[in-house]
Amino acid sequence: MKAFDREAVKSAIKESVLRVYAAQHSDLDLYRNTLDCFSSSIDSVIQGISLDEWMIQEKERQVQKTKQNAIGTLHEEVMGAIPGVENLPVGNLIDIISIGHRLVAEVKNKHNTTKGNHKVAIYHDLAQALVTRAGYTGYYVEILPKGQNQYNKPFTPSDNKTNRKLPERADIRVIDGKSFYELLTGHKEALSELYLELPALVAEIINEKYKTALKANRITESDAFTYNFSKAYGE
Repeated sequence: MKAFDREAVKSAIKESVLRVYAAQHSDLDLYRNTLDCFSSSIDSVIQGISLDEWMIQEKERQVQKTKQNAIGTLHEEVMGAIPGVENLPVGNLIDIISIGHRLVAEVKNKHNTTKGNHKVAIYHDLAQALVTRAGYTGYYVEILPKGQNQYNKPFTPSDNKTNRKLPERADIRVIDGKSFYELLTGHKEALSELYLELPALVAEIINEKYKTALKANRITESDAFTYNFSKAYGE
């Protein structure tokens, strides 16, 4: 890897990958948070399946949700493995800080996962983080951008309380994931490089921990592997 220290990235994502693996092999109890018996019966009828089939389907859905939550901090972990970049613990005002790049950032995985009122909160969090960091820039990072676009522009979300956009500031910006990785590493294809190497890293982590024989090339040699990335980033 040119843009990253491979072993540093592997170490950074290890615990998240292991949590995903554990979720996949967990014996999930559907009743632990009180199963909605009304919803389950109605949905079974509408889908034309038995209640037993619905419960199998629901268990798979909940396992998938658990896995997505476990891997939700993947990019912050990878960024924290880049020299001069710190991934701050959960509960801090911001996710990422880099003294060398003079920036702070809040990182979200997908452009449409953050609601308008939450974007307003992110704007104010970035503004607050900049108060004591003169000359820094605050970034709201959307790893998966809307419409395959690349952008680095002022972040001016609409405030639903005033029905107006928040003030434009040159030091509070919204940026796509590809552009942000390039900014942190100095490598234009850093995100592509990470994507290409990630399956091998995951396979290594699981194989070393559980003595399994997972093969990354089953994923990377698929036409869908390249296609999926191109559909996200227009390449």
